[in-house]
This record gives sequence, C-alpha cells and structure tokens, in this order.
Amino acid sequence: MRSLFNGNSIAKLAQLRAGLRHAFAVQPVSQPLTIEDAQLLERIAETIVKRGMTAPATMFLESMGPMNFLGSQALHFLTPIIDCAFNVKEVEQVARLLESRDTITRLVTLIEAKSAPKGATAQ
Repeated sequence: MRSLFNGNSIAKLAQLRAGLRHAFAVQPVSQPLTIEDAQLLERIAETIVKRGMTAPATMFLESMGPMNFLGSQALHFLTPIIDCAFNVKEVEQVARLLESRDTITRLVTLIEAKSAPKGATAQ
C-alpha cells in the first residue's frame, strides 16, 4: 500500500503547523502602561465622570470590550479623517491602547474609582 504523503509533504505540513501554532496568540494581559498612556486614561476617566456619564460609559465600554481590537484598527484607518477634529498623536495613542485587551477594564476601573463617593470603602 502506497502512502498518500511523501517525506517532503510531511515536512511541509509540520512546518505549516508550527507556523500556525501561535497565529491567534494574544499579548499578555498585564503589560505596564507608560506615563503618557496612564495620563490619557486618567483624563478620559475624569472627563466622563465630570460630565455625569459614568453609568452609560461603563455600560458601553463593558459591552464593547470584546471589540476593542477592531475599534483600534478602525481608528488607525480613520486617522487621516479624524485628524481635522482631534489631535493625531492622541488618536494614535488611543488606537495603540485599544490593541491591548486589558485597557477597557483599566478604564472602567478608573471611572468607577473616580465616581465613587469620597470616604466610601470597597467591599
């Protein structure tokens, strides 16, 4: 009985499997933020709390959390258009931050911490 695959095909198949092994790997969750990134997230959280949009923003961010990478790619694509209304450096910084999976949870945590009444204890 003759084999369906010769030695060369088996080697190519093994090489393909090795290449695809990490095709869908994601970055580690707990990457440290730079000072500029932390300041940007603080400003966003302060703005949301100051405008009284804590609950809607939290609900929106948590519901759209799984789509953060797609949002970052959309921002990269739309940067030339958004350039007219916003600072390009900050738009690119937000897009880069959204590529990390834990940015949304960090932002939600900041918003909740800033909106908590003074003197309240965490339970």
